[in-house]
Amino acid sequence: MNSSDSVMEFLAGIPMLQRLPISTLKRIADVVFPVGFGAGEYVVREGEGAGGLYFIKEGEVILLRQSDTEKGLERHLKANDCFGSCSCTFSHSAFEQQVEHQGAQLSDQRVDVLALSELICLVLPHEHCKLLQSKSIWVFDGRDEASSLMERILHLVPIEVNLFRGITLPGAPRGRQIFGGQLIGQALAAASKTVGCLNFAHHVQAYFLRGGDYKVPTIFKVLQVHDGKDIATRRVEAIQEGKLAFLLLASFLKEADGLEHQEAVMPTVPSPDMLLSIEDVMEKSSLEYHLSSDENKKKRLDPFPIDIRVCDPDILTRLSRPPPRLSYWFKSREKLSDDPALHRCVVAYASDLIFIQVSTNPHQRGDYVIRTLSLNHTMWFHRTARADEWILHVIDSPSAYDARGICTSQMFNTKGELVASLVQEGLLRRDNTIDTDTSIRANIRVVSTTHTDSPRSKAVDKECGVALVR
Repeated sequence: MNSSDSVMEFLAGIPMLQRLPISTLKRIADVVFPVGFGAGEYVVREGEGAGGLYFIKEGEVILLRQSDTEKGLERHLKANDCFGSCSCTFSHSAFEQQVEHQGAQLSDQRVDVLALSELICLVLPHEHCKLLQSKSIWVFDGRDEASSLMERILHLVPIEVNLFRGITLPGAPRGRQIFGGQLIGQALAAASKTVGCLNFAHHVQAYFLRGGDYKVPTIFKVLQVHDGKDIATRRVEAIQEGKLAFLLLASFLKEADGLEHQEAVMPTVPSPDMLLSIEDVMEKSSLEYHLSSDENKKKRLDPFPIDIRVCDPDILTRLSRPPPRLSYWFKSREKLSDDPALHRCVVAYASDLIFIQVSTNPHQRGDYVIRTLSLNHTMWFHRTARADEWILHVIDSPSAYDARGICTSQMFNTKGELVASLVQEGLLRRDNTIDTDTSIRANIRVVSTTHTDSPRSKAVDKECGVALVR
């Protein structure tokens, strides 16, 4: 490992820096410089400016207060803690709490800092402290116009240490409640921002506990279950109005060389360039069913932030009963930032757009609609993949029984390499109280960006807990 990689790995392990975009962390790694002190040496003396923010790499220091009211008050700091003055850092309450939790701000200049042992620190100079003010967790620039829609959907506002707030953007995919993929993506984003940027999610287990209200912000509370040398485990609770709505467990691992094989084979399917977008499929189906222009406008989907190309579009529209399987290509419509954690979060988000619905394929009839409710969702990430490049999602439903369906799936990149494996279980409910025209339109089984609040729909919601026609 060269010195640059060593600095990056060290900075990635400092909790107060983990919420920053990886591009920002790389810039910080370029401007910090090392300083060393012997045991018993003063690092900062009373009345002297610290000159920046010190990140302790090796050794320990003691802070001695010299004010009349706090004279003799001591505080010990060790490796991965920080101290110093960097006034622009603390304009954000989350950073202020992290510094209080992890180190000490010396802006009052009434503190002596003494090395208790051989000490090595990396110093971020005053003039570069603005790097700590990023407004985005994904993009260095942080401006809305500089971010893709997916990055804005998955953006979280740090509130305190291990506490984040997320919202549902206007026009983002949803049903009557928050779209489940959004909860998965945002919760994984929260977990990812509490581990080093060199640790990547390799396993995610999610539980949908209650329908989330898209009009209400969601608070993501991260519990640091385990931090080992190479493995980290996080538990994320999504809370709305004091109630737990969603739970996610995630495991993170540093990438390493090792044994490798792949038995999974990507099926032969049309390339995405030869297929219609899902919006075009719906437009075409509207004409085929001779819906009026007003009905067509109501049914027409706003463009997804994810481009979806179904390999057999007829499965989405035909009234016959297709087999319980489906394959489709997907990618972000806009180019994403280079943060690998972001791409995993976008893949997790997109994985729930069309999934458990596939288990309803053999049961489609014209006299009722099948409504689905996701119960749990599991993902294993095998390889790093860019979510702004085409990924093939191959879904199969081996069983539906006891009002529950299960779907398994695999994701491949365009090279045929296995990117991820997934499993989802969900409730399946039939709604018999619909007319024939509604049943025709319901055969177009995709996630809706609109919703209805009719008494009949609410009655079905009450029976199912959450009823999303996807």
